[in-house]
Amino acid sequence: MSDRLPPLTALRAFEAAARHMSFAKAAEELNVTPAALSFQIKSLEEHLGQQVFHRLNRAVELTEAGRALAPGTRDGFDALNAAWRATQRLQDDTTLTITAGPALTAKWLAPRLYEFARAHPEIDLRFSTTLRVVDLERDGVDVAIRFGQGEDDGLYSIAARKEWMIPVMTPELAEQFPTPESLTKAPLLFDESIRFLDPPCDWPMWFRAAGINFEPTRGSHFSNADHAIDAAVAGVGVVLGRRPMIIKDVLEGRLCMPFKLAIETDARFRFICLQGAETRPKIAAFRDWFLAEIEKTAHISDGLTIINTKDIPAHVS
Repeated sequence: MSDRLPPLTALRAFEAAARHMSFAKAAEELNVTPAALSFQIKSLEEHLGQQVFHRLNRAVELTEAGRALAPGTRDGFDALNAAWRATQRLQDDTTLTITAGPALTAKWLAPRLYEFARAHPEIDLRFSTTLRVVDLERDGVDVAIRFGQGEDDGLYSIAARKEWMIPVMTPELAEQFPTPESLTKAPLLFDESIRFLDPPCDWPMWFRAAGINFEPTRGSHFSNADHAIDAAVAGVGVVLGRRPMIIKDVLEGRLCMPFKLAIETDARFRFICLQGAETRPKIAAFRDWFLAEIEKTAHISDGLTIINTKDIPAHVS
């Protein structure tokens, strides 16, 4: 048995057949005839000196050798494909692929994108709105905008301002609930998308910061922040809104912040890309625009009392 690797075409044929557990489906994927694919696998077996498939009447099964070989070939071709896509992206200075959460995209990014598009007509933006943690290299994504705590090891990451939350409601509801104490009787809306924060940044924490002994349990719960904000705009109730999610509705008068007490979390939105990619013109342009846009509306914090959740007592005296 030779230590030399078999031909790449033979390994590719094996990987596809092992993934599909079908010579016919693998041949279709690789755009070859089943006979040609079978020949490639046979040559791999001759090179290895043992079979990698049991050929049954209407199916195939991996042998012990095939089961040992399959994970490595799959990972190897995944890595090759990722490297090829990454190399191709280096030649593309006109397309920028960005991933961000659905709520940030809907409430903050989308309403502002015309500004970036006007300043950079040479860049075509492509968005993937998902909360799934992507692999920038494997998934062909240039930039990720993510919210949370912790570090982004091995990546270029720059954090935006700390985030705060504050009660927001329609002006009509604000007339009905004019004091923090009156909110104990208000219909409260719960944004469940930030339950992962530690310490929590939620209604019980806000009431404790306000010196009110109240642990709300009833109300409408939303898994997406933008849905909770939309419900507040519709007058359904009062939501503890995150700054970037509420800013457009507040500035345009659909929502108001009648109480000047906000609670702050150490979690941040971060601009993330592969290490070294931050110098590429299209990525640097979007980073600079992203950070500048945040600063444009920093004045919304003026006049607020902002208390970090770490400084809020566990109980109201």
